[in-house]
Amino acid sequence: MIDLWYAPTPNGWKISIMLEECGLPYRLRMMDLRAGDQAGEAFLAIGPAGKMPAIVDDDPPGGGGPVDLFESGAILWYLAEKAGRFLPGDLRGRTAVHSWLMWQMSALGPTLGQHGHFLLYAGEHVRYALDRFRTEAARLYGVLDRRLARSAYVGGDDYTIADIACFPWIMTHKAQRFTLDDYPAVARWYAEVRARDAVQRGLALGREAPLLGGETQRKVHGE
Repeated sequence: MIDLWYAPTPNGWKISIMLEECGLPYRLRMMDLRAGDQAGEAFLAIGPAGKMPAIVDDDPPGGGGPVDLFESGAILWYLAEKAGRFLPGDLRGRTAVHSWLMWQMSALGPTLGQHGHFLLYAGEHVRYALDRFRTEAARLYGVLDRRLARSAYVGGDDYTIADIACFPWIMTHKAQRFTLDDYPAVARWYAEVRARDAVQRGLALGREAPLLGGETQRKVHGE
């Protein structure tokens, strides 16, 4: 069984979508980020950076004791290897997916996170910050659009963890005042990924929990 420490944010959705896509059994541990659950002793024991998501796998490949993981990209890679899904077996395909996953972790996610913060949550609009992150966010949308104009999916011909990593951040486009009309290849890809049943289940995850900070058992599709 996998314990998923989770809140419904783009980084949290990466892992909820992946678990649903893989059909792996898991237990949901909802976190209330506003209450500071990410700074609590129980969470810091598995996520020392104080950032969700994190997982504990009580049944790791090869046996042995539980495995703790934090950082969403590392968790995606681990789950792909555990399930044997959404990660190419050949060297070139695998390295392409790895590169695009790292691009999401180092560029797309942090930039959109900062842009969203200064646009939507900052107490005052700081023009320099807004212009800086808006310009970079638009550039990264262009990078993704050019990639998807040449390739069916972010990592190549097949749907992989690179798509699962990027999709939740592109979901924020309306709130961040971007239109996918400006990025037709991204729009095509976005509609296809969003239509997947497992993606819809992953995005809905947590609605059945009675309270933030509570614990609930999630039976994955097909059980």
